[in-house]
Amino acid sequence: MAEYTHVTHIFEPIYDGTSRVLILGTFPSVKSREQNFYYGHKQNRFWRVLAAVCKCGVPATVEEKKEMLLREHIAVWDVIASCDITGSSDASIRNVQPNDIGRILARVPDIRIFANGAKAHELYRKYMEEAAGRRAIRLPSTSPANAACGFESLCEAWQVIREGY
Repeated sequence: MAEYTHVTHIFEPIYDGTSRVLILGTFPSVKSREQNFYYGHKQNRFWRVLAAVCKCGVPATVEEKKEMLLREHIAVWDVIASCDITGSSDASIRNVQPNDIGRILARVPDIRIFANGAKAHELYRKYMEEAAGRRAIRLPSTSPANAACGFESLCEAWQVIREGY
């Protein structure tokens, strides 16, 4: 039987007063927690998809990733502040304590909210939607576990984050 670990989200959301979209994940993977930054697993397509959608180079360092997000008016955070989890398995998540989305909404009240995958969307609806007062748009997950969705399909679906710019 897989062993659960209680883990707390240790890094801050990336956003500023010019952010137009907020992309929410579920909880950082083991690799992301090791790197102390979002989407750290080399097989996760998040950074490649965003770069394609934003028509810019793929950022390599944490600093380059932060710069790209802020330059493109994209905020990134996760639904979960702490939980019990086995490895990086979203399916194993239990005993959820959500992040306080009000932190971002107080500074950027008109931000559009997107969920990176079905689990992030489900958790957003359960823990954040009422407080946020708006629905999130579910995007296909950039996780390597979502192998059924190819890179081109991801890029096409994720174009929606650029609408309204």
